[in-house]
Amino acid sequence: MKQLKLTPLMLAALLALPLAAGAAEAIKLPAELPKYGQDKPIPVPQISKKTLANGLEVWVLPRQGLPRVDFVLALRGAGYGADAAATPGRAKLLAGLLNEGTAKRDSRAIAEAAQGMGGGVGAAASNDGITLNAYALKSHASEMLRLLGEVARQPSFPDGEVALAKANALQALKVASAQPGFRAEKALSQAIYGDHPYGRSQESAESIESTTAAALRAEHAQRFRPDRALLVITGQITAAEALKQAQAVFGDWQAQGPAPLEIAASPVSAAPQRLLLERPGSVQSTLRLGRPGMAASGAEQVPLRLTSTILGSGFSSRVNQNLREEKGYTYGASAGGRSYRVGGAITGGADVRNEVTGASLQEFIKEYRRIGSELVPADELDMSKRYVAGSYLLTTQLQGAVAQTLANNWLVGLPAEYLGQYVPLIQKVTAEQVREIGKKYFSPETQSLIVVGDPSAVTEQLKEFGEFKVSR
Repeated sequence: MKQLKLTPLMLAALLALPLAAGAAEAIKLPAELPKYGQDKPIPVPQISKKTLANGLEVWVLPRQGLPRVDFVLALRGAGYGADAAATPGRAKLLAGLLNEGTAKRDSRAIAEAAQGMGGGVGAAASNDGITLNAYALKSHASEMLRLLGEVARQPSFPDGEVALAKANALQALKVASAQPGFRAEKALSQAIYGDHPYGRSQESAESIESTTAAALRAEHAQRFRPDRALLVITGQITAAEALKQAQAVFGDWQAQGPAPLEIAASPVSAAPQRLLLERPGSVQSTLRLGRPGMAASGAEQVPLRLTSTILGSGFSSRVNQNLREEKGYTYGASAGGRSYRVGGAITGGADVRNEVTGASLQEFIKEYRRIGSELVPADELDMSKRYVAGSYLLTTQLQGAVAQTLANNWLVGLPAEYLGQYVPLIQKVTAEQVREIGKKYFSPETQSLIVVGDPSAVTEQLKEFGEFKVSR
């Protein structure tokens, strides 16, 4: 008799069949699951550092593994924080157009060159800067670094590409503006930051329409400076070779004109606001809570990150378990801190059904008050520490992620050594520290409340939380 050979597809189908009642009963978990293994902290990186004569910092982190080299060039003070009040969000267009044409190549030639090296090159903006990322096979590392230097130093901002980017940005803004979450986040940022640059990171139609190729060239010349830049190189490359290549590509880069002023510190407190943004006919409400927070380099930053995890970051967090799993008010709820170079924010929120708008705010307030008044049980504290440490260790395994983390930390004022210090610091946070952070930053009385919804459905429910200003 010919033996039947199971293909992977047939095996998958068999495994998907329901088990017989007897077989299902035979599968039992052990009474006590094995204990977790000992955490392995990320090793402190052995980084070779050099500052070129023009002020550019270069960090090299050799790593074994894939035959690939990653580069991140970070420009501090080039992001949303540098945008003028009349042109909010311009950094996004500036970053997005860097690889759409240089003095030597058009956008297609740039893309084809990067692909021919087995890699890619791109850029993105954040509150505190612009980062350019590139990677290539080890055999093409020097070529890719030259391409990265070309994109960073010689963007041409072609008129056609600028026009296309503006059209796309206007369309994207139109779509986003119709979403309640977009409106809520924008209003919350203004409530937290006021006139500070961190409060105007979103483009406006006027800002997009006023953008020209000439304006982008002027912004580039002012914002892209070697004395406010960091180049991170990691992968299969020696420190000596990486530093030699960095010198060859960026050694003659010179800043133009005086350095822009540093961004002033953002507010550490703000008068709580109550704002109802009208969305007639909506069947749900979008809720946001928020207040000013702390800078990324603040002394209480690590306890804040753990407190945020316990309260509102992740599926097992308190607000998500409460509002989603226990009450069934929402598909997801969150709360926690956001930190940047010169300030930060405490935010929370969820999308809920109209009829439970008030009840949901009450649950947020209850959890905010509890985190600041009760000690977190030991098992919950340990679980959250393991989650934070494990997530961090996983996300820093790939060398591209390591390079990006180092660059991001540098942008917000954290040293290279923080990469290896973070997990041990998280493990040292106490329940008392979590309670103090909760009391200081999550006190319900200090939170602004933003609601986007149908006034006829939610106004009565909001009365217990104060007087809401209604706006379209």
